[in-house]
Amino acid sequence: MKLGLPLQVIMSQQDTHIHPIFDQLLARADKEKLLKQRARVFWFTGLSGSGKSTIAKGLEQNLYQQGYFPQILDGDNVRTGINNNLGFSEEDRTENIRRIAEVSKLFLNCGVITINCFVSPSIAMRDQARQIIGEDDFFEIFVNCPLEVCEERDVKGLYQKARSGEIKNFTGIDAPFEAPENPALQVDTHQLSLEESLEKVLTFTLEKVAFEPQSH
Repeated sequence: MKLGLPLQVIMSQQDTHIHPIFDQLLARADKEKLLKQRARVFWFTGLSGSGKSTIAKGLEQNLYQQGYFPQILDGDNVRTGINNNLGFSEEDRTENIRRIAEVSKLFLNCGVITINCFVSPSIAMRDQARQIIGEDDFFEIFVNCPLEVCEERDVKGLYQKARSGEIKNFTGIDAPFEAPENPALQVDTHQLSLEESLEKVLTFTLEKVAFEPQSH
């Protein structure tokens, strides 16, 4: 870096030294062939307490046991790392989802099956994620459960804190949730058991990730 130059000039000079080498990299198809799976992004959305993480963890275990290579992304491993500088304002939540989508796209290009568990409360947020990841590889799974049932479960005690004012902008209490209009799959966890919910998601997922070698 040359000292004494304005930041804009330095950045401009650095930009000219960026040379993508995509044509020299292994293709996604090469990695899928190695892993014997089709990389996909399964995006679980729904209220806190609806069962997203529980189903996702069961899905990851089942896929792994059947020889697949999956990775879960959720608030615990994203907000404590790459997104630990973000809060819960509308702007920060949108940026949170954008970064997650970009990370998911990197996993996708590595041939990895990515399982995302995020409230991602607005249709616009999820549409942005779909655009980044790509329509053909993005599968929105709506884990549907009424607010009152989620609140009864309140596994993490978040609803109680939101009701008492300790947590602001909490989805379902003082922030809205926009349900998907046309999800790839809907799982009604207030009507199905955990086993039934997991079986429904697993069946759907296996159809999307099954690897079929191309014949020459």
